[in-house]
Order: sequence, then C-alpha cells, then structure tokens
Amino acid sequence: MKKDVEDSALELPTEEFISTDKYGISTDKNTPDVSSEEHITESKDVQSQEVIEKGVMETSIVERANRTAEELFPNINKKKLLLKLDLNIIPILAILYLLSFLDRGNVGNANIEGLSVDLNLKGNEYNMCLTVFFFTYSAFEVPSNMILKKLRPSIWLPAIMVCWGVVMTLMGLVKNYHGLLVCRIFLGFTEAGLYPGVTYYLTLWYCRSEIQFRQAMFFSAASVAGAFSGLLAFAIGKMRGVAGLYGWQWIFILEGIATVVVALVAFFFVHDFPETARFLTEEEREYVMWRLKYDGNEANSGELVEQNDARDWKYVRAAFTDIQVYVHILLYFGIVVPLYGISLFLPSIINGLGFTSAIAQLLTIPIYAVAAIASVTQAWFSDRYGKRSPFVVVNLLLMLLGYLLAYNLSHSSPPGVYVGCYLIALGLYPAFPAIVSWMANNVAGTYKRAVAMALQIGIGNLAGAIASNIYRSKDKPEYRLGHGMEIMFVCIGLAALGVLNYGYHSANKKKAEKLAAGVYDNISGKELSEMGDRSPYFKYRH
Repeated sequence: MKKDVEDSALELPTEEFISTDKYGISTDKNTPDVSSEEHITESKDVQSQEVIEKGVMETSIVERANRTAEELFPNINKKKLLLKLDLNIIPILAILYLLSFLDRGNVGNANIEGLSVDLNLKGNEYNMCLTVFFFTYSAFEVPSNMILKKLRPSIWLPAIMVCWGVVMTLMGLVKNYHGLLVCRIFLGFTEAGLYPGVTYYLTLWYCRSEIQFRQAMFFSAASVAGAFSGLLAFAIGKMRGVAGLYGWQWIFILEGIATVVVALVAFFFVHDFPETARFLTEEEREYVMWRLKYDGNEANSGELVEQNDARDWKYVRAAFTDIQVYVHILLYFGIVVPLYGISLFLPSIINGLGFTSAIAQLLTIPIYAVAAIASVTQAWFSDRYGKRSPFVVVNLLLMLLGYLLAYNLSHSSPPGVYVGCYLIALGLYPAFPAIVSWMANNVAGTYKRAVAMALQIGIGNLAGAIASNIYRSKDKPEYRLGHGMEIMFVCIGLAALGVLNYGYHSANKKKAEKLAAGVYDNISGKELSEMGDRSPYFKYRH
C-alpha cells in the first residue's frame, strides 16, 4: 500500500483507449502512458480516458502521479492534509508508546529505589526478571500484527494496553522474586503488540517519503518516557511508607493505573483506516487512499503499479524467506541492545558514578530530552532528502564513541562517562525510527510488510534479553563488561549496514539493466503488483 530507467515505446494506433481504474490510471502494462494533444476527461469520480496519438511520455511515475493527483483532487492542499493527519493520529499513538516504554523500563528506576533489597533478590534474579520479559514480548509480536491486520486498531491497541496496565498495577503488589518474575512474563506478552502494530499502522496512512518523521515523532515518546520516568520516580519515591508500601511499589501502581485510564480513553481517539476516518472529508479520504495505492512507483515505467493488499499465506512465506529482513534484524540488534541497556540501566550507571539515587534519577532527564530533539530533527532531514543509511552511519559512530568513553573512563572520570551517555543517546534514539522506517520503505505489499516488520521487531527485541544480562550488579560502578558488549553490537550494526547498502545498490542496478534490456516488457500490471518489492519498478532506498 505504502510506496530511472526508460521503458521502450510501443507503436499503437491512434484514438485507442487505455484501460483505466477509477482514477484514470492505466492498469495495463502493455498499454503505456502516451502524450496527446487531445485529452478526453469524464467526471473524476467516474473514470478518465486518454486519446493516444503519437509518442510515448517519458515522465517519471512520481511526477505523473503528482500531476494526476492535482487534476483528480484540485481542492486538496497536501501540506494541510498531512498536518491534519498528524494532529489526529500521532499524539494518541505517542501517548500510548510513552506509557508502554515507561511501564517496561520503570523497573530500572524502581531498582535504585530499593526493589532488589526489599524483595531480597539474590545473584542474577533481578537480571532474570528483566530477561523473561523479552521472551514473551518477542514471541507474540508476529501473531499480534496478523491480528491487527484483521481487527480494528481502535479495538486491538487499547485492549492490549488495558491488559498491560493491569499487569503493571499488580506488579506493585508482589512480595517476592517469583511474583515479580511472573508479572514480567505477562507484561512482555501484553505489551508485545503495541510497537510493531503502530509502526505498521503508520504505513497505512503515510507514504514512504513521509514515514520516518512520523516514526520519530511517535518514538520520541520513548525519550520523553525516559525523562518522565526519572522525574516521576524522584517524586513517587518520596511516597515510601504511604499505606504501608515501598516507594518502588507506588511507582508500579500509579503508572499502571494511569495506563488503564489512558487506554479507556484511547478507544475513542484511535482511528482505524483512512477509508473510515471521520475526521476526513470524503474527498480527503479518497486522496489519502489514492496516494497510498500508488506509493512506491519510482521509475519511468509508463504506468502506476498498485500496492498489493491481498491477504495470502504466500506473502507470509515471502516475508520469512526475504534475506533483507534478517540483515535488518542484525542491524536492529546493533541498535536495540544499546537501547535497552540505556533504558534499563542508565539510572544505575549514573548512580554508580557517585550520585545519590535521587540525583541519578534527575540526571537522566536532560539526556533523554536532547535525544528526543535529535530524533525528530534527523527524521525530518532523512525524509526531506530520501536518505536512510548515511544518517544511521553517523548514529552508530556516535554510539561507538560514547561507549568507548564510558568503557575507558569509567574508573577515572565520572564526567567523561556522563558525556559518553549523551553521545550514546544522541546516536541511539534517532537511529531506532530510522532503521524501522528503512525496512518498511523496502518491503512492498501490505501483508508482507506487516509480517516482515513484526519479524524485525520481534526477533530483534530478543536483544533486550541480552542487554538485561550484561550490566551485572557485581560489575558496578565501572560496568566494563556491559560497555564492552555494547561496543561489539554497535560494530555488528555497522557491518550489517554495509551489507544492506551494497545489496540494495546491486539490486537496483540489476533491475535497471533488465528494464533496459526489455526483460519485463510483457508483464502485466497485476503481475507487477504481486511481485511487490521484487518488481523491476520498485527502487530500494538506502
């Protein structure tokens, strides 16, 4: 649904009509787009037909699509419509993700408020409670996206949110290690559907060239959650003793109740799909669906190829057997191991530099605030110039530098480690929406994309199980093992990025050569649509 080679001209008799869809776009690969002095147009709501005379238009599909959009929807202001979409879609999603990230990561804040001591956790029991979350979280992400594809987002997303809010509230009542372990297992199960669901959901509203900025606005909620979590933990930690509960228990209880309340409100504010959006006019709905239908056409093919929206198990199989998905998962590991390392252990790392627990909570706030600003800023430039990998390279290098500082200065210079944390966050938080958007850009066909994104995020989030075990309490305050492992995963990410860049460049070059040789001259529009990102007219972004 969501997203320069010349095609050979065919000799056709004059005044022969082109087969068109409801928007007047040719649906037959063997009937190229042709320029004409005569242009016959019926009502735009019915069908338009073109008279073929001489010559073949050699305009790119994107340019032709934009011109046709202006002709079909003369009353639509694209910038105003995008703003309208943003205001109605992004805020509620950002709030949902803020609470999700807050609820999965607040265990780090709770720990420096005494969780391990009060529950008498021994050895690696705390780390095990962190780890089990990611097993159920990863296992349920692919099924959840398939359910979302069949159900209404306005039902599914708030419903799972109610569930994890209840689990979070109950986590505030646990009395021992086993109670905390069980709650973390169920928290992973209930939270699993939100992030992959929302990232896929955004591709149902925005085109490929617009998606990273929206992903970043949505994901910046994670940065805000980190800052907000530290501030909340600082305040709620003062409630120790109220109603006979510890401060860390109140962190879980109050944040869990807030999640349930917001989820109930979200039932009324999450919109399902463009075709049913009540905040859009009829013409706006048609325009949004039209541009998504033909998103991803970037060559001089002489026609607009529809995105494939069919539900078929062959597209599930296509997602599981697409090599690019697994290389993206390696890149995802290079970002997500550091992401969870920061979100789960940043308060402990800063606490280990010699600050009190209260001051450590507060010192996390500016790091996350800077990260949120960097994330949205980078995404705007990335979408503006249509580039992904150059920005991600810079992100990974910043992370590498930050971890090298933390590793080498952890025993001698606390300020140096704190500066390293800023560099890590500056690279990390902009990189995450970039890599998710990058793969979404390069997988065509909505069902295949839904499964591929869930695979990327599902398998990739097993990285959290790794991150939760490399910052061990016996290694504090230096945490050299943790920092060293993060350096290794960042290097894996850099290697995966190099493979992806080479692969996409080679694939685009081969497609261009085959097009020039006329290999695909006799393939129909329907066949091209079914080919998805393997279509010769689909250009991989890198």
